[in-house]
Amino acid sequence: MRARTIIMTFFCAAITQLHAQERTLTLDESIAIGMENSKSLHTSQLKLEYADAKAGEVAAGLYPSLKAQAAYQRLSSVPVFTIPLPGYPVSFPVILNNYAAKATLQQPIFSGWKLQSAANSAEYSAEASKRDVENDKAELVYNIKSAYWGVYRAKEFKRLSDENVNQISSHLDDIQSMFNQGMATTNDVLKVKVQFSSAKLMQSEAANNVQIAMISFNSTVGIPLTTQIIIGSKLTPTTKEFPPLDQLLGSAFTDRPDMQGMEWRLRAAESDVNGAKAGWSPQLFLTGNYYYSRPNQRIFPAVDAFKDSWDVGISLQFDIWNNLTTVYQTTEAESKYEQTKEGIAMLKDGVTLEVTQSYLAFNQAKENIQLSQLEVDQASENLRVTHEKFKAGRTTNSEMLDAEVALLQAKLQLTQSLVDFELAQAKLEESVGMER
Repeated sequence: MRARTIIMTFFCAAITQLHAQERTLTLDESIAIGMENSKSLHTSQLKLEYADAKAGEVAAGLYPSLKAQAAYQRLSSVPVFTIPLPGYPVSFPVILNNYAAKATLQQPIFSGWKLQSAANSAEYSAEASKRDVENDKAELVYNIKSAYWGVYRAKEFKRLSDENVNQISSHLDDIQSMFNQGMATTNDVLKVKVQFSSAKLMQSEAANNVQIAMISFNSTVGIPLTTQIIIGSKLTPTTKEFPPLDQLLGSAFTDRPDMQGMEWRLRAAESDVNGAKAGWSPQLFLTGNYYYSRPNQRIFPAVDAFKDSWDVGISLQFDIWNNLTTVYQTTEAESKYEQTKEGIAMLKDGVTLEVTQSYLAFNQAKENIQLSQLEVDQASENLRVTHEKFKAGRTTNSEMLDAEVALLQAKLQLTQSLVDFELAQAKLEESVGMER
């Protein structure tokens, strides 16, 4: 039973690998695909559509509204009304079928700026939603970059692990040959074998990390998780220079989408306060009606025929007492306004910390590349010299192993430094709100 389970496991793995799709992607292509497939970004765009539609709905209240209605009534039969004038009685017919059509036009003239404030608030909220979409895009771009270079790093670690295995395997052949000639001890051979086993284990872990990094990347950009990614972009850190920290902070306060969004929300909250205070003011409307009825009630005597009539006027509305509703609404709006102000202050503190950390991390990452490259050069030269000495019998097997390990660690550190620099630059650009 156990053997069957193992066979089925290997069979399923083989089928999965057979159907796994290989795909070469550059960083720009990955970002484009991620933008298109992102469910969270799509949700943000739907929220923006809602906010735009809401702004249009509220702004429509500022303009004339035209309504039409029609009705039909069948009246019960009643006796004919007659005025018994001497010699010439006058009778009024009973019209049982009543038809009525009415069109009403209304235009707000003055509302204490309630309608205008509501329209402004909705418009500002829509602008804030636009900044939310931009902010989500910036976060998604950084996440895709992080996942993309994560795959690159994992593949580089795998490549270096493969090189290390080949190098130690060659070392093992050399030490075994020396042992056969009586020039090395059993302990020397065992040391290399232990090192070789350790290198094979590292190679296996590196291969697993490649698959994990690919799955994470595929999930981030929204493609099948089994897709085998081939990195199409080269990691070539630029020598891009950034302005001083104080200038970056100034740019972040004005350019970051989340900061802009909070400023728009503050303006919306201010409009809400003005709208709430408008409850203390009267509201004035211009109204007009057009009637087309059979019979028309304004025409006497009534006739069984369609007749039209109209009226126009001005209506005034004023809340004399509404159980302090206006007071509560004003207090609520003012509280929301103050909360938004506090939110902007808190966000500025967070932005200051984030930009400062990103700026320092970028500079540190730039210095780490130079140091890591120097360590690789030194470790390579040390291995070359040690290998020559080892072949001449002028150094120990342990020193040879140490030199091989030092070179591997230096190369791994250089790869890590290059990826850290790329991500530090991307994070600084995101923190400042730079256009991409």
